[in-house]
Amino acid sequence: MRKMEKCMLAATLICGSTTVLTSCSDSNDNPVVKEKPTDYSQESNWYKIPEITKEFDTFYIYSTIYFGANEGDPDYATLDNREMLDGIKVEHAIKSSVFEESTNLFIPLYRQASMRLAGDTWKNTGSIEEAIKSTPYGDITAALDYYFENYNQGRPFVIAGHSQGSAILRHVLKHYFKEHPDYYERMVAAYAIGYSITKEDLEANPHMKFATGETDTGVIISWHAEGPKSVGSKFLSAAMLPNGISINPLNWSRDETYAPASMNLGSIVITDEKTNTTEIRDIEGDAQVDLARGTVITNAKAVPNEMVEFAGPQSYHQDDYSISAYQEK
Repeated sequence: MRKMEKCMLAATLICGSTTVLTSCSDSNDNPVVKEKPTDYSQESNWYKIPEITKEFDTFYIYSTIYFGANEGDPDYATLDNREMLDGIKVEHAIKSSVFEESTNLFIPLYRQASMRLAGDTWKNTGSIEEAIKSTPYGDITAALDYYFENYNQGRPFVIAGHSQGSAILRHVLKHYFKEHPDYYERMVAAYAIGYSITKEDLEANPHMKFATGETDTGVIISWHAEGPKSVGSKFLSAAMLPNGISINPLNWSRDETYAPASMNLGSIVITDEKTNTTEIRDIEGDAQVDLARGTVITNAKAVPNEMVEFAGPQSYHQDDYSISAYQEK
């Protein structure tokens, strides 16, 4: 387990025990779900159902934390998979917990694609899309259905994710919310961190708007964190698509205006891995958008992702959230 992870504080703002079948998307890029989704009327199929004490909700979709690397491991995690459940605790400590101070945080369990399946799909097709558009998408949309019908009670909401979670969120934005405009009208923001939202996505889906500043609502907020060694590289990681868009999490700029580390209130660091205790430290996390790559470049004193074959020259993918613990004034 890495000791240093990252997190961004926002603006104001998984049932079966057997291997499931995969499916493909249709010619219109619509996800096709063939197996029965998880039953989210069962509280045991949620990682977190909060006590309602805030004016806003957050619905969070966690990243790839199930590796499935052993022989016989299923392509998709079962909801009782210990590797995934342990990973959610860490992810909550360094990522999703940033939304708890301001919102009621909901986290459904879902049958996510294994790191092995996602990696093989990326190597064979150039993206992880075919791995996530069936079972994972089906579970998340079923969780959203139950959330809106039983938990939300008409409150404005944030929807957020990271990595595989944001890949699923991208399709939620493109398809689910197009089918449910009444829900979409209450969306404060979508934090699709660590997976590309592209220029083509916005052009093909006029209802999707990307943020241009910190006071925008009903918008998408997304970025990838990389170090300066990635500048000029033609390599796109498994979480990146061509023509991706990033916003600077420090100055909320989409151009290349530099934001010095003095604008960063600090980075979330795990200080006790057994208890997932965290604290805020200064690791000099500056930020500047690289328009050519569609990422955010930082000189932060953090440890790059070791999976270079998937992540690229100097990726801070696992720390997309926690390098920047920014709080809106």
